[in-house]
Amino acid sequence: MIVVVDNRELVTNGYKSLFGSEGVSSAGFQVDEFRGWVETAADTDVSAVEAFLLGDFPERGAFTKLVRSRSNAPMIALSDARTLTSTLDLFAAGIDDVVAKPVHVKEILARVGAIRRREGIDRARSSVDEICVFNDGRDAEVAGEPLVLPRRERRILEYLVANRGRRVSKQQLFSAIYGIFDENVEENVIESHISKLRKKLKMRLGYDPVSSKRYLGYGIGV
Repeated sequence: MIVVVDNRELVTNGYKSLFGSEGVSSAGFQVDEFRGWVETAADTDVSAVEAFLLGDFPERGAFTKLVRSRSNAPMIALSDARTLTSTLDLFAAGIDDVVAKPVHVKEILARVGAIRRREGIDRARSSVDEICVFNDGRDAEVAGEPLVLPRRERRILEYLVANRGRRVSKQQLFSAIYGIFDENVEENVIESHISKLRKKLKMRLGYDPVSSKRYLGYGIGV
């Protein structure tokens, strides 16, 4: 999930729509709303954030410490009129990257991936056993062959592989796939998506690589 922060609804709604067209969930906040959310949100909600996209507002340089107190996800600042001084100030404040508008959401996602790789976390390609996922929109490879999946099932598989070796709850999956404020979708829809995904994986592999335990959640490689 990508969190977009800007006082202009045109900006937050626009990016939410664009990320959605790429199959990436997002949430939009005004500045004051975001401050309150970061301070009080549940750990499961914060852990679902893949990156923070900060619009052009005066307080964003001071937000880095607040964000870092809850999350290590990349922080990218959008700039309406980028100058050397403002860019250097943002980097000094702890922003990971600064991009000038207009910028395509695919470039933003690529920059998030580049930041992760610099941190030693390559999220463009992840694998476990016979499953390999590509978080750039490509179909997963299972048993050496592409497996075409609906968008939501592919995102669930990517999330499970990214968190290989540990269990994730249904709530964590829902937040990562649909976003934390999607009230139009029931959380139980995750169970339906996972059931369909597990059947397809079992047909390809001959066994079910996804394990589940009541109250603990789902996992691959656990």
